[in-house]
Amino acid sequence: MEKSLELFAKQGFEATSIQQITEYCGISKGAFYLSFKSKDELILALIDHFMIQFTADADYVVTNTEDNEKLFYEFYYSTFNSFQKHSDFAQVLMKEQTHSFNKDFIIKMRTYDKMFEKTILSIIERVYGEDVELTKYDLVYCIKGFISIYSQLFLIQKLPMDLNLLSLSLVEKTNLLASHTTIPFISQEMMQMVMEPFDEEVTKEQILDIMEQKIEEIEES
Repeated sequence: MEKSLELFAKQGFEATSIQQITEYCGISKGAFYLSFKSKDELILALIDHFMIQFTADADYVVTNTEDNEKLFYEFYYSTFNSFQKHSDFAQVLMKEQTHSFNKDFIIKMRTYDKMFEKTILSIIERVYGEDVELTKYDLVYCIKGFISIYSQLFLIQKLPMDLNLLSLSLVEKTNLLASHTTIPFISQEMMQMVMEPFDEEVTKEQILDIMEQKIEEIEES
């Protein structure tokens, strides 16, 4: 898995063949197929292996940081530190997500993405509480944007990165957004739609149910 990841980082998923993987690892194709039925199965196994570590690190920070004022700092530091430790994998994901047409890959990444969003949302609710009730879903996407853009600096552009300074800077930016954002764009309903399973269509009946619930809430209030 580690050797194949080195190849994927250089060439991408599509351009790397099983023949190249086995030659690079110094094993036979038979030995490869004892562990994986296909290249796609290997790719999905790699995603599980690393994404479980990423999400576990984030969950650990949330669970074990008692001081709310330090929570976002610990979260940012842990996330970027994980990206640095597994830079080959993170680099491959950033490249592949923009042009992959493999449905299993997309579903797998969407699953982990939703888990990450839930972790971020739990931190926002814990740190800011009711003060961001209207804008908390926008904050989720702002924070994801920070992580995506700043990680490109050391994953793609290979710039040196001071994780302490970066984390402090992003905490300040996050606090400013939480304090001063007043016009929400992403609603709870939009967030729920984003979190729907990838391969399920939203039916007309489901939409009508949501509308009826909202009408009842308006009438009650």
